[in-house]
Amino acid sequence: MTNNDIVQKLWNLCDVLRDDGINYSDYVTELVLLLFIKMVHETSDLPMLEKHLLPEGCRWTDLNQKSGINLLNDYQAILTALGTGKRTMVDSSDPTKTIEVKVHDDPLITAIYAKAQTRLSEPRHLEQMIKTLDQIDWFSAQKDGLGDLYEGLLEKNANETKSGAGQYFTPRALIDSMVRCIRPQIGETIQDPAAGTAGFLVAADQYMRAQTDDYLDLSAKDATFQKNKAFIGVELVPSTRRLALMNCLLHGMEGDKEGVVHLGNALGMVGQGLDKADVILANPPFGTAKGGEASITRDDLTYKTSNKQLAFLQHIYRNLKPGGRAAVVLPDNVLFEAGVGTDVRRDLMNKCNLHTILRLPTGIFYAQGVKTNVLFFTKGSAKDKLQEENCTENVWVYDLRTNMPSFGKRTPFGEQHLKPFEQVYAPGMDDAAVGACLQAILHPDNRTEGEYSFNAEEIDLSEDAKQTDENQGVDDQLVHSRWRCFTREWIADHKGDSLDIAWLKDSDSVDAANLPEPEVLAGEAMGELVQALGELDGLMRELGAGEEADGQKLLVAECFGLKDEERS
Repeated sequence: MTNNDIVQKLWNLCDVLRDDGINYSDYVTELVLLLFIKMVHETSDLPMLEKHLLPEGCRWTDLNQKSGINLLNDYQAILTALGTGKRTMVDSSDPTKTIEVKVHDDPLITAIYAKAQTRLSEPRHLEQMIKTLDQIDWFSAQKDGLGDLYEGLLEKNANETKSGAGQYFTPRALIDSMVRCIRPQIGETIQDPAAGTAGFLVAADQYMRAQTDDYLDLSAKDATFQKNKAFIGVELVPSTRRLALMNCLLHGMEGDKEGVVHLGNALGMVGQGLDKADVILANPPFGTAKGGEASITRDDLTYKTSNKQLAFLQHIYRNLKPGGRAAVVLPDNVLFEAGVGTDVRRDLMNKCNLHTILRLPTGIFYAQGVKTNVLFFTKGSAKDKLQEENCTENVWVYDLRTNMPSFGKRTPFGEQHLKPFEQVYAPGMDDAAVGACLQAILHPDNRTEGEYSFNAEEIDLSEDAKQTDENQGVDDQLVHSRWRCFTREWIADHKGDSLDIAWLKDSDSVDAANLPEPEVLAGEAMGELVQALGELDGLMRELGAGEEADGQKLLVAECFGLKDEERS
């Protein structure tokens, strides 16, 4: 049985959860509360889990022999005990009384199960889930790695658009590519201020393990640093942080007493207190802070804004050590937003060497239509990491968007789509020459324009595209290249410090200059979406999927920040 088979079998348990009235958005959280107990029981060769054994009375064998209401009650009691370290029991000296007994003092287990509660109400459904987990071939699962199995489940949840998780999930192919480009090193601190389920941190750890025979090549001191101090993440949502802590522990990452991922707001005091990092990898949440500027409580950010991405971007370049490296996923609006957006971009290019922008194709995030980019930059200049001004000289841009398919379930986005970019990002370098490759990233003197993957030379450029500033004075071949270089002076003079740099536009592209005002477009789009949602809601109810329709309405209400009384 392969990991994919096991993931599908686990995901099929969602049918059981749905029968118990549990919404799609709660599937994974409900499932992993039980799954983690089972994984700890099954593991035989993961020292990190052996170090964090579950206490007696809170183990798999305390569940799988029970049934009925006693099983459900004991399961909730176990979750509470794991989350508090205490369990209420009958006083042996006086059966009419109860006492609180300390069952464990492991802060990591407490953090994983903090305020954990099952939403299951039918004991038979819990029995069915336990029986299914007992039938899985755990020997095969361990052979491929329990951590990989767990991540497969998270990805499956993201792929299911009904779960609502996809808009936050960064595709693993993109994560791995960003890590390979940044090339984290042993002894460096790696940070993710918007950690989610810890995908970037886990990938960075696995990258370094691959370089060092699973850290066996390291001294005991260096190995301990990697497991306990090298990685730090921050996550705002408690249930997501729970998933992150489980993910890290299953991959052998322990962190400090709060775990690898701390609970808090990186745009608040928690973020302000973070130490500076050698590497920052992140995909900050899209959108505007619901409380406006007031909800971003940092007083050390120079440019006040309610735009979360602009606030996160400021945190990231301010929180790098001199010579530190960052790769950050950001939506298009960060590249062209005026006002504070322009100020932040200028400050970034002043304090850091913004050397590379990767324009990503649409559809790789499940919030369809969101256009994103990866910004790669280092603190200081290419020549002097301590330089504090005028650090960007050239910005290299790779267009992986124009004339690319719209990716999704039918056309999955994979590593093969990112390989051409990686080859020009650090040409001639491979993982065997890590030190030299790092120098190539910090000093990209050997880069040359001209990369024509995915039939770029066949793109029929529109007349408008030929007239753009990006294509003036450029030969007919280079205008078809996906890989171009633009000087800092050119960006200031021709783009007004906008980084929305595009030159590959085919004849079918829509000219944004002739579109109506943004507020008109937004109003029209929102009106059409509301109408479409109403029609879909009616269709789902006609098809007998009323419960799923109710779940989707709750997700929509949460997106708009509606209170319970406003939802009805």
